[in-house]
Order: sequence, then C-alpha cells, then structure tokens
Amino acid sequence: MNTLDRKISPAAEATVTAPTADFPANDAPATPPKLGRWVVAIAILLVIGLIVGLVPRLWSRQALAKESLELAIATVRVIAPVPGKATALLTLPAEVKPFVEAPIYARASGFIKRWNVDIGARVEAGQLLAVIDAPELDQELSGAHAGLAQAEAALALAQTTATRWAELLKTSSVAEQENAEKQADLKLKVANVDAARANVHRLGDLQSFTQVKAPFSGILTVRDIDVGDLISPGKELFRLADISKLRVFVQVPQTATAGIATGLDAELIVPEMPAHKFTAKVVRTAGAIDARSRTLLTELEVDNSKNEILSGSYAQVSFGDLKQDPSLVLPSTTLLFRAEGTQVGVVTPDGHVELHNIVIGRDFGRNLEILSGITATDRVIVNPADSLVSGTTVRVAQAEPATPEKAK
Repeated sequence: MNTLDRKISPAAEATVTAPTADFPANDAPATPPKLGRWVVAIAILLVIGLIVGLVPRLWSRQALAKESLELAIATVRVIAPVPGKATALLTLPAEVKPFVEAPIYARASGFIKRWNVDIGARVEAGQLLAVIDAPELDQELSGAHAGLAQAEAALALAQTTATRWAELLKTSSVAEQENAEKQADLKLKVANVDAARANVHRLGDLQSFTQVKAPFSGILTVRDIDVGDLISPGKELFRLADISKLRVFVQVPQTATAGIATGLDAELIVPEMPAHKFTAKVVRTAGAIDARSRTLLTELEVDNSKNEILSGSYAQVSFGDLKQDPSLVLPSTTLLFRAEGTQVGVVTPDGHVELHNIVIGRDFGRNLEILSGITATDRVIVNPADSLVSGTTVRVAQAEPATPEKAK
C-alpha cells in the first residue's frame, strides 16, 4: 500500500468502496429524458391536428369562393348570324306619284263668279278653270288708266314748254336758269308717265289673275272652291296632276344598291291588277344612302297613257338580274329594344359583352334581316336579359349556329 492509500480516512474508504454496479467508477448518474420526449410528442401531435383541421377548411373555403365566383358570371347561349336566302328577283314596296303635280293658288282678291271644271276632268294648258269677280281691282285699274292719261298730258305740255324755252335761250330772251328748270320739268314728267304706265301694267296683270287657267295639261284632282266664296291671294283653288307618265319611288336596301343603275328595267305590280305587269325604268337615284334607313331612294318612270294606274297608289317593283349579296339574318329573340335604338349583345373572345346598334331590314317572321351592325363572325346572345350592359363578363354555354332553313 502506498502513501496515498494510507491517508484516506475510514469514512471515505467506505464511500469509495460502496457498490457501483450500474455506472463506471469515474461517471456521475444523469437525469432520465422522459419529460422532453413527451413535450416533443405533444408538439408533433398538435401540428398534425392543426394540419388535419385547417387544411380541409382552407380547401373548402377556396372551393366555395371559386364556386361563388363562377355563379356570379352569367351563362348565356349564343348564335352566329347566317346569310339570308339570296334571290335573283328583288321585290320592294313602291309609291306611285304623278309626273307633274301642282296646286293652283289665287293671285287676286274677290269672289268666285263661276268655275268651269270639276275633279276628274281633263284640261289642256291655258284652259279657263274659274273666274274671280274683283270689282275693287277693276276700279283701281280704271284709276290707273286715268292717272296715266294725266301724266301723258302733263308730259306733252312740259315737252312743248321745254322746246320753246330752248329756242328763246338762243336769242337770250330767257335766262339759262329758266331754261334748265323747264328741261328738268320735262324729265320729271317723263318719269311720271313711266311710273303711271308701270302701275297700269301691274294692275292689268292682277286683273288677268281673276281668270284662273291651267298651267299645263292634266287631270283635276282637287277643287276647293264654290260660287260665291271669298278668295284672298294664297288660297288653293285647284290641284292639277299630269298622269300620262308616273313617277315611282322605291327605297332599295343597301345590300342591293350595287345592281341599281340608270336605265335598269323593272316590273311594276299594282295589287288591284296582279296579273298585269307594267314596264318601268330607273331614271335616277338619290346618289347617297339614307343614314336612317340604310336605303337608296330610286326613281322610276312608267307609261300611263291608258290611265290604268291611279296616282298615289301603293305598288310593288320587281328588279331582275340583280347580283346582290345576301344580308345577315338573326332570330327575333336576340333583339334588345333600348332608348338608343335596336341592339344585340355580342360576346367578345375574352368573354365580355358588347352592345351593337343594328338596322333591321325585312321581317321574315321569326327571323329578321339585319342590314348593318353585325358581322358573320359575331357571337350574338340569344334571349338577352333586359339588364345586359356592355362590359359584362359572361360564360358561353353553347355555340349554336343558325341553319339556312331557320333564316328563310
């Protein structure tokens, strides 16, 4: 035993020699780690619980928001415009008017003394239609003749005096001032005669208007006077129309204007004589499309020497050999009637709505001819809501192109 061993006390020796079966002699015993493991386990369970509880809720919330957004977008059904049935024969309504028509007014005041023709009568140019009794005008004309006679007498005296004074001036018998006065008086009397003569002519012309005459040959369509009626200037007495030829006015749709030209032949059909077709010819057009109706005003002439057609009648004009492009056709269920006019809703490629103003042509029943406002590639909304506005986002449910059978 060494010196160190001898110095250890008995108590220390007992402590040192105590049994240490589980630990090495040089290592101290550690605290068991059971509490830390439980804390980690609980934390993991909490995280798993949060994930399991929150993730489905987030997914449900996102699905609900997506579904709400989809429900907020209206679903619409669209249709594509199609060309209407192109026909080589174009028949349009027409209005028949006299070749020349004019009201005949009174130019003189007085009373109707007599009238010589009635409605339906054929008259020639210059024929006497009525006579107006105008006693005041007759008296004025008589006074004008008397005034003219006075002016002519004064002129004769002034001319004689001026000639005499001019001769006396050569011998210095009169002063130059006196001669100048006589010459000026002569010019004044000449002017007075001219004025009096003009007044006589004016009253004479007015007196000629007491005899109402026809300005051209034609048929009398209106008589608005009777014997004894008081007449003043500007009152319509008769209406005269030349119906040997008739003017026919037609509104040609813009799509058919390419074939309309001066000299084009057409057929005029009057409903009262469906079996009789009259030959008409295009004589002129307005030369511009009417912006309100998108039509071209066209005038035709038709011979009516046999008086078979009554002026003012409704008729139909058929144009043949017209190479016209058929216009687009849409169902009537696509129309919106707004204060801005007739509109349709068009869906753009990005899913937004644009309202287009359109011009309607012919009515085919369930379908309508559209003259302008849409193209063949547009997707038009069927049965649009009254609250539809431009810029609205919509979802297209089904694209349904119209068939030619529906467009007829």
